[in-house]
Amino acid sequence: MRDLSAFFEELMEKIAFPEESRDTFRNVNSKLLASDEYKAEFDEIYNTCINQDFDDIHTHLDKMVSLGEKFGAHEYTSELFFFMYSAYDLKARYEKEGIDESIYWDSMCDLRAKLIECHDVYGIWGSFVASWFRGFFNVSRFALGRLQFEETDFGPENGYEFNGIKVENGESVINIHIPSLGRLPIESVYDALERAYKFYSEFVRKDGIMVFVCGSWLLYKENKDFYPDGNLMKFINCFDIIESHDNDTFGDCWRVFGKYKDLPANELPQDTSLRKAYAERLMAGKPTGGGFGVILFDGKNIINK
Repeated sequence: MRDLSAFFEELMEKIAFPEESRDTFRNVNSKLLASDEYKAEFDEIYNTCINQDFDDIHTHLDKMVSLGEKFGAHEYTSELFFFMYSAYDLKARYEKEGIDESIYWDSMCDLRAKLIECHDVYGIWGSFVASWFRGFFNVSRFALGRLQFEETDFGPENGYEFNGIKVENGESVINIHIPSLGRLPIESVYDALERAYKFYSEFVRKDGIMVFVCGSWLLYKENKDFYPDGNLMKFINCFDIIESHDNDTFGDCWRVFGKYKDLPANELPQDTSLRKAYAERLMAGKPTGGGFGVILFDGKNIINK
């Protein structure tokens, strides 16, 4: 196991880990470096994982959790540390493949997003969804400004059509993810789409259109009925929502209410306009859900709004 202490400091500073979180990961690093046994075990886990390009990630993370338990690290902390260590080699891979360093740092900000989510929900510095990082570390998902993108196939069996523009089932399109990194100004959304249009230029169709898709709890059609006006509504309105469904339970409650997610509806905090809107909807016994939307983008404009 290499001593990446200096890199960890750079990483945590560059992607703005909260100051109070940093000692947690310094401590994990110190415990590992202090033991030849731990270093050897870590190397076996890490080298197998990276040689497999992060396939079977759950198995590798389970082994990392078992290693962390030997010196008292919480499983969520151990899993995030594993990807912090992996970030060193990922940076070298970006350089080798000629990918701009700014895209690397934007992508690594997802570590911070998941770190803060974990602390907000469970009070632990780490990640409870660490397997999600696989797409970044096998270089199939990228953050381009405020949004994240990866190639996918268009799923709806009947395809999609808008003003004679057709998208066929199975066609290669670009999937959008929305990291929880604070405000989402509409200007940042358009900036990210423009960056993706250039970055994924091979997916620009002959008609000059790039097809973006997104499946998210934010795209539940009824959100438009109760969401407050603002950035999220402007983002939602970028999409032609072609599928929407109710969920039996509000599985994304933690995204809105953090550590309060399990409280009865009438006890949920209402300290933001979004929390207030959701609390009132849940108290009224109305459903929540998710949806799937499409953006047709010509490099500057969304043409199917």
